[in-house]
Amino acid sequence: MVSNALQSMGKVGDYEIRLLRVFKTVVECGGFSAAEVELNISRSTISVHMSNLESRLKLKLCNRGRSGFSLTEEGLTIYNATKQLFSRLAEFRSTVNALHQQMTGEVRILTSDTISLDERCGLDQVLAEFAAQAPDVYISFDTAPLGEIERRVINGDADVGFIPHHRELEGLDFLLMYQDKSLLYCGDRHPLFSEQDQSLIEASLKDCKLVHAGVQTNPQASMQLAEMNKAAEAYYYETRATMILSGVYVGFMAEKFAQQWVDRGRMRALLPEQRYYQLQIAAISRRSGQLNKPRDLFMDLLARHIEGLGSELV
Repeated sequence: MVSNALQSMGKVGDYEIRLLRVFKTVVECGGFSAAEVELNISRSTISVHMSNLESRLKLKLCNRGRSGFSLTEEGLTIYNATKQLFSRLAEFRSTVNALHQQMTGEVRILTSDTISLDERCGLDQVLAEFAAQAPDVYISFDTAPLGEIERRVINGDADVGFIPHHRELEGLDFLLMYQDKSLLYCGDRHPLFSEQDQSLIEASLKDCKLVHAGVQTNPQASMQLAEMNKAAEAYYYETRATMILSGVYVGFMAEKFAQQWVDRGRMRALLPEQRYYQLQIAAISRRSGQLNKPRDLFMDLLARHIEGLGSELV
């Protein structure tokens, strides 16, 4: 089916690649409306691109209308083939880059939540060193949820990811960096904020509404959440902090991130000796025999930075 479609398409050039990139983005965004922001083009333009792609392939790729967006069977096949195509193109660029003494190309970095600004990570320094050694390499740097970062690095859609290390995944290399301690917090509007009786706080927690990240991190975190009333979900620390400050919810956050509100008297850690868990922060990259000089240079600089910090990473 795919080979017939590609034969129908004929020569695959820049225009066809652009159409396939639009198609891939629409699928991963779940429809035309969400893809508008990602692609920075209008919905009508996206519709034209999709129609042109279907015409060139002589296939119906998706259903769109009042019932929502969905892929046809042929569309799913073309989507999977498109992912393989872009992965091969990225590998080709990496191979070409490796042949040049002057490093070019792109390094795509994704980070989970506040990791990029943590001084223990030292990403600002690593980026400065990287830019000095590879000034012609384009850097793409963004945030994404944990699961998306893992998926995009494995699929070759990103080169480096920074995440809480919670499991080993086939095909990924892990560089362990530092430990993040998370405590249970309430805001100054919460009934427990002024409570000093530790046993009363412990007894009350099972009835408190908890806002949580919505992802499985490690057994220690799961054990802390097991008996709690999970009433809301907010993956990013910034949004979780807002919900905690509302006084309606309690929630776990990294101690270093929450300290700014603790210092201002807006938050308080509840039972910090009992209610906590540790997360190991790690950098991940795809394990591959394919040369990728920009990624390898970035990971090498990061590893040297982490090694230089040594015992400071606590």
